[in-house]
Amino acid sequence: MIASDVDRAMMLRALDLAREAALHGEVPVGAVVWETATGRVLGEGRNRREEDRDPSAHAEHIAILEASRAVGDWRLNHCSLAVTLEPCPMCAGLIVNARVGRVVYGADDPKAGACRSLYELTTDARLNHRVELVPGVLADEAGDLLRAFFRARRGKAGDPGSGGLPCE
Repeated sequence: MIASDVDRAMMLRALDLAREAALHGEVPVGAVVWETATGRVLGEGRNRREEDRDPSAHAEHIAILEASRAVGDWRLNHCSLAVTLEPCPMCAGLIVNARVGRVVYGADDPKAGACRSLYELTTDARLNHRVELVPGVLADEAGDLLRAFFRARRGKAGDPGSGGLPCE
């Protein structure tokens, strides 16, 4: 799938949200849900796990909850989601259960990616819903943001880390 201008614009907004997350000490991941046909933004989220002390407070989760409330329905077939990092298994499951129509994401997550890196939950024919994927949109920018965040974090803690992009 090829990214549209709207996909790129939404990813730029998701990157802004990811930077905001980093300013709050969160893993820099941002997400935006919009109506695919109109481009109207329905929900936004950034990682808030540390702030909220909530393991489910991933950017995608927050954006999908906002979008569902905005449309008054849990079904988001008519929506697209832009997220800076490939969704983890929890978020991929939520995407399928919310019936999100499309997922546009930036960096692959080799440690926890559940769209194509480790698992393919969003396109698994055994599930009741499959999602159109548009991977790699502004992947360099998203990956650079994550690497810089963890490089700075390792520098403070003296932990050499593994070098890969972690789950949120």
